[in-house]
Amino acid sequence: MNRKLLTRVKQEEIAPDKPVFSISIVADILEVHQRTLRIYNEEEILVPARSPKNRRLYSLNDIEKGKFVQYLSRQLGINIVGIKMIFELLQELNISSQNYKQHLDKIATKLKITEEMQQMNREKLSKRGRKPSKVS
Repeated sequence: MNRKLLTRVKQEEIAPDKPVFSISIVADILEVHQRTLRIYNEEEILVPARSPKNRRLYSLNDIEKGKFVQYLSRQLGINIVGIKMIFELLQELNISSQNYKQHLDKIATKLKITEEMQQMNREKLSKRGRKPSKVS
């Protein structure tokens, strides 16, 4: 349903920077908890506009930025501080938001960071906080 909603919205040609989506809609689209979006707001990673009644409103550009934040955290295992630093560096380099992922992929290739290395990192991250299984 979430993907269908976003596809339909894109087809209706809403301006990409126009804030129209509530926090609950964006949380559904990004498949995160609303609290996660509030944390991104507090950390100034993903700052939505505010309605006259002070409600958070997100644009299509905000949703795309949220997808990039998820890529950084879920795929690359980067924490919030690292994400903030990456955004700052990308802005200093005048990299457009549409080219963020391509630019990072280019850097990963230059540094010889393979998909296998990234997969091993994801596996390590998924095991954090788990108690070791008992050997019989």
